[in-house]
Amino acid sequence: MGFDLDQTVRTQIECLKDFVQIKSGPFDVNLIFAPDGIEHFADAWRRRVDIDGFPLCQPDDIIASKKAANRLKDRESLPRLEAFRDYWMRHQQ
Repeated sequence: MGFDLDQTVRTQIECLKDFVQIKSGPFDVNLIFAPDGIEHFADAWRRRVDIDGFPLCQPDDIIASKKAANRLKDRESLPRLEAFRDYWMRHQQ
């Protein structure tokens, strides 16, 4: 996908560091292996959704994580995330 991963970032990914930020590619990527509000990654992985071949967290898991993190920016984004989830759920048929 065009990312240039140095050895430090590679090691962090291989060791499943809780949070890895990659800014060496065509866009920024945050890899979160232990998000707040999600008790077990395996459970979230089973609930994932596939969008054009990319596995993504189910919107309810993203919302739970934002609520658990309880940062101002997360609280401010919750209404938009919840509105997106509701829209997305209506159009899943």
